[in-house]
Amino acid sequence: MALFGKPAKQSYLGIDIGAGGIKVVELMNEKGRAKLLTYGFAEHPVAKVGESLLDKPDAAAALLREICKRAKTSTVKVVSGLPVSSVFSSVVTVPAATGKALSAAVELQAKKLIPMPLEEMILETTPIPDAGGEAKKANYSRMLLTGASKSLVKKYIDVFKLAGLQLLSLETEAFALIRSLIGRDRANVMIIDMGALRTNIVVVQNGIPFLSRSLNLGGLALSRAMSETMRVPLSQAEQMKIDAQAVAEIMPDVGLPKMFDSALTMLLNEIRYSSNLYAGQNETPRQIEKIILTGGAALFPRLADAIGATIGIKTYVGDPWARVVYPLDLRPVLDQIGARFSVAVGLAMRDIE
Repeated sequence: MALFGKPAKQSYLGIDIGAGGIKVVELMNEKGRAKLLTYGFAEHPVAKVGESLLDKPDAAAALLREICKRAKTSTVKVVSGLPVSSVFSSVVTVPAATGKALSAAVELQAKKLIPMPLEEMILETTPIPDAGGEAKKANYSRMLLTGASKSLVKKYIDVFKLAGLQLLSLETEAFALIRSLIGRDRANVMIIDMGALRTNIVVVQNGIPFLSRSLNLGGLALSRAMSETMRVPLSQAEQMKIDAQAVAEIMPDVGLPKMFDSALTMLLNEIRYSSNLYAGQNETPRQIEKIILTGGAALFPRLADAIGATIGIKTYVGDPWARVVYPLDLRPVLDQIGARFSVAVGLAMRDIE
């Protein structure tokens, strides 16, 4: 049975397989709202971060079974997510059409943009709402084109099959993040998801991931900076990073320690570049209205404040539990782990909302 509440007929597992480990969340549909039943996770040892669990299907499946057993999950129905860095994503403009004519136009654009044979890809298109009526007047449509290699998709299918789980859907992590952190908000929002190895930047317009970029920078870079500056083992620096008291001892009166300047500069440059790129992709320039920070590194003290102060846009750490019903006495624990579970929560919500 589930840890919180009774087992449900309509419950789903959101499973996020990332460089930092595996996160599992089980949500049920309670009168149209997502209710937390249970959750579980297993972190990848620092020394093994970068080794893909998907390349070791038997080990990954065994780990998944163990997580589900410990969490006492009550369903085998799974929604999982494809990493932003492994998915092709682009907004394409095609002549206004329907049916086969539209499919042909999209395929033509895909051949121009995707550096792989289309027969090796799984493609999906999502219409982009024409809020200002500009596209309709000009007789064209804008579509979000996403694609993933069939070989990558097969790896996910194999792992879940070995784990005895039923994979209902694979979607991009971007949509999961939008679901858990933005909901129905139609503001122009930038989500910054800082994982162990990579940082994904997603610019959301009208609920659609209009722009997605992946940066080779993650929380491990902060740990390495601490390790080198303080001359401590990487594993110790990683532990210090999540220890509030240890972090307080290295923090200056304002801002972030100088040891993080290189990583922060790299991140800020990418934020500025993504903002400018997004503004230039619209006929009427649009500006980012707010930035939501998530991922394991998002909890580092003052990081959100430092980004907001430098970029000049309100920045805060997102709360993936804001649209989920859960026991109130769990709030302190959920606050601690929330930033790491944004993708998993959004995945589990897919067939509930």
